[in-house]
Amino acid sequence: MPTLIPAPTRIQSAGNKPKLIDEYFGRVTSQHDDISIAHMRSPGGWIEPGQTPQFREFTVVLRGLLRVHHRSGILDVRAGQAVEVGAGEWVQYSTPEPDGAEYIAVCMPAFSPANVHRDGV
Repeated sequence: MPTLIPAPTRIQSAGNKPKLIDEYFGRVTSQHDDISIAHMRSPGGWIEPGQTPQFREFTVVLRGLLRVHHRSGILDVRAGQAVEVGAGEWVQYSTPEPDGAEYIAVCMPAFSPANVHRDGV
Protein backbone atom coordinates (compact mmCIF):
# COMPACT_ATOMS: atom_id res chain seq x y z
CA MET A 1 0.00 0.00 0.00
CA PRO A 2 1.36 3.48 -0.79
CA THR A 3 2.49 5.59 2.16
CA LEU A 4 1.72 9.29 2.25
CA ILE A 5 4.35 11.60 3.73
CA PRO A 6 2.08 14.49 4.80
CA ALA A 7 4.94 16.93 5.38
CA PRO A 8 8.73 16.91 5.46
CA THR A 9 10.81 17.24 8.61
CA ARG A 10 13.02 20.34 8.89
CA ILE A 11 16.61 19.24 9.56
CA GLN A 12 19.32 21.47 11.02
CA SER A 13 22.06 22.33 8.52
CA ALA A 14 25.82 22.76 8.73
CA GLY A 15 27.63 25.72 7.25
CA ASN A 16 28.33 29.39 7.67
CA LYS A 17 24.71 30.50 7.02
CA PRO A 18 21.31 28.92 7.70
CA LYS A 19 20.16 26.54 4.98
CA LEU A 20 16.69 24.97 4.78
CA ILE A 21 16.68 21.17 4.62
CA ASP A 22 13.29 19.47 4.34
CA GLU A 23 13.62 15.68 4.57
CA TYR A 24 10.82 13.75 2.86
CA PHE A 25 12.36 10.30 3.23
CA GLY A 26 15.18 9.25 5.52
CA ARG A 27 16.15 8.34 9.04
CA VAL A 28 14.06 11.10 10.67
CA THR A 29 10.86 11.42 8.62
CA SER A 30 10.20 7.88 7.42
CA GLN A 31 12.72 5.78 9.38
CA HIS A 32 14.42 4.66 6.15
CA ASP A 33 18.09 3.90 6.61
CA ASP A 34 18.71 2.87 2.99
CA ILE A 35 17.78 6.20 1.34
CA SER A 36 17.14 9.84 2.15
CA ILE A 37 15.51 12.43 -0.08
CA ALA A 38 15.59 16.09 0.89
CA HIS A 39 14.65 19.46 -0.61
CA MET A 40 17.42 21.99 0.05
CA ARG A 41 17.40 25.79 -0.16
CA SER A 42 20.76 27.47 0.42
CA PRO A 43 21.33 31.24 0.60
CA GLY A 44 23.91 33.07 -1.47
CA GLY A 45 27.38 32.81 0.04
CA TRP A 46 26.60 29.59 1.95
CA ILE A 47 29.44 27.07 2.35
CA GLU A 48 29.56 23.91 4.42
CA PRO A 49 32.54 22.04 5.85
CA GLY A 50 34.18 19.49 3.58
CA GLN A 51 33.05 15.91 4.05
CA THR A 52 33.90 12.33 3.11
CA PRO A 53 30.49 10.64 3.38
CA GLN A 54 29.82 6.92 3.54
CA PHE A 55 26.91 7.34 1.11
CA ARG A 56 26.41 8.07 -2.58
CA GLU A 57 24.74 11.42 -3.15
CA PHE A 58 22.70 12.34 -6.20
CA THR A 59 21.77 16.02 -6.50
CA VAL A 60 19.42 17.71 -8.99
CA VAL A 61 19.67 21.51 -9.06
CA LEU A 62 16.28 23.20 -9.49
CA ARG A 63 17.38 26.84 -9.23
CA GLY A 64 20.70 28.67 -9.04
CA LEU A 65 24.18 27.20 -8.85
CA LEU A 66 25.59 24.54 -6.53
CA ARG A 67 29.40 24.49 -6.45
CA VAL A 68 31.02 21.13 -5.71
CA HIS A 69 34.68 21.21 -4.67
CA HIS A 70 36.38 17.82 -4.96
CA ARG A 71 39.95 16.50 -4.80
CA SER A 72 40.47 17.05 -8.55
CA GLY A 73 38.85 20.48 -8.91
CA ILE A 74 35.48 22.21 -8.97
CA LEU A 75 32.15 21.46 -10.64
CA ASP A 76 29.54 24.19 -11.06
CA VAL A 77 26.13 22.52 -11.27
CA ARG A 78 23.36 24.78 -12.58
CA ALA A 79 19.57 24.54 -12.69
CA GLY A 80 18.54 21.63 -14.89
CA GLN A 81 21.80 19.75 -14.22
CA ALA A 82 22.70 17.02 -11.76
CA VAL A 83 25.77 15.61 -10.05
CA GLU A 84 26.62 12.26 -8.46
CA VAL A 85 29.21 11.98 -5.70
CA GLY A 86 30.46 8.53 -4.76
CA ALA A 87 30.72 7.15 -1.24
CA GLY A 88 34.13 7.85 0.29
CA GLU A 89 34.82 10.80 -2.03
CA TRP A 90 35.79 14.12 -0.37
CA VAL A 91 33.53 17.03 -1.37
CA GLN A 92 32.57 20.49 -0.18
CA TYR A 93 29.31 22.13 -1.27
CA SER A 94 28.63 25.85 -1.58
CA THR A 95 26.21 28.28 -3.22
CA PRO A 96 28.36 31.26 -4.25
CA GLU A 97 25.86 33.23 -6.34
CA PRO A 98 23.83 36.01 -4.62
CA ASP A 99 20.46 34.23 -5.02
CA GLY A 100 21.69 30.92 -3.62
CA ALA A 101 20.34 27.61 -4.91
CA GLU A 102 17.50 25.14 -4.57
CA TYR A 103 18.07 21.43 -5.12
CA ILE A 104 16.97 17.89 -4.32
CA ALA A 105 19.52 15.57 -2.70
CA VAL A 106 19.20 11.78 -2.60
CA CYS A 107 21.60 9.83 -0.37
CA MET A 108 22.10 6.06 -0.41
CA PRO A 109 22.28 4.85 2.30
CA ALA A 110 20.43 7.59 4.15
CA PHE A 111 22.27 10.67 5.40
CA SER A 112 23.11 10.81 9.09
CA PRO A 113 25.51 12.93 11.15
CA ALA A 114 27.42 9.71 11.90
CA ASN A 115 28.07 8.78 8.24
CA VAL A 116 28.82 12.22 6.69
CA HIS A 117 32.31 12.55 8.23
CA ARG A 118 32.68 16.34 8.12
CA ASP A 119 36.16 17.85 8.20
CA GLY A 120 37.28 18.72 11.70
CA VAL A 121 34.51 16.78 13.43
